[in-house]
Amino acid sequence: MPLILCLETSSTNCSVALATNRGSFENDLGVVNCLDLNEDQSDSYSHGERLHVFIDGILKRNELSTTDLDAIAVSKGPGSYTGLRIGVASAKGLCFALDIPLIAIDTLESLALQAPQPSNYVIPMLDARRMEVYTSVFQNNKKIKETTAAILEPTTFQQILNENNVTVIGSGALKFKELNKDHKNTYVDALPTALTMCDLAMAAYKKSDIVEDIAYFEPFYLKEFKSN
Repeated sequence: MPLILCLETSSTNCSVALATNRGSFENDLGVVNCLDLNEDQSDSYSHGERLHVFIDGILKRNELSTTDLDAIAVSKGPGSYTGLRIGVASAKGLCFALDIPLIAIDTLESLALQAPQPSNYVIPMLDARRMEVYTSVFQNNKKIKETTAAILEPTTFQQILNENNVTVIGSGALKFKELNKDHKNTYVDALPTALTMCDLAMAAYKKSDIVEDIAYFEPFYLKEFKSN
C-alpha cells in the first residue's frame, strides 16, 4: 500500500499531505486518497520556516517516519519562484536520501480540482502580479488549453465564458471577476492545496514511467525570475 508525501509550496500557503489508497481524511472536494493534511492559509510566504516542521508534524501525528514513504510528490508550478524552489529542493533532497521516486504534479491541474461541481469548464488562475495570471482551461478534468502567463482583459476567455458553465478558481479569480461583472459564472478565491494533489499523486505512482529524474528536474517557472 503506497504512502506518498505531497508538498504544495507554489503560492503563499504551505501545505503538506499524506496520500494513500486507504485515505480517511474527510473533505468536501471528493478526494479519496488522502490520509491526512497539514497546512496553513498564510499570505506571508513562510515555506522556509514551516515546510519541514509541517512534514515532521504530519508524520508524527500518524506514527510514521520518512522511511515509511514510497514516493514524494511536489507541486511543480507555475507559481511563486521562491516557493517552488523551496518545495522542489526539499522533495529532491528527501527522494535522494530515501532512494524513492519523485512525482511532479501540475499546480493548475491540482487547483482546478477544488472547483465546485457541476462545472464542465474550470479555469484555474494564479495571481502573477498586476493584471497577469498563470492560467489554463480544463473541460471535465481534462486540460484543453496549455498553461500560459496571460494578461487579463475583458475579452479574455470570452467565448468559453459566454457559451458554458464555467468556474474560475484561484488567487487571480476575483481580479478577473472585476472585468466580467456581467457574466454569471462562478468565481472562487482559492489557493493550491496538497489535499487535491493526493489523487493525482496516487494515479501517477501507478504509472512508474512518469516519475522525474531527481538530478535534472526543475520547477515549471513559466517565466524568468524578476526581482522587481
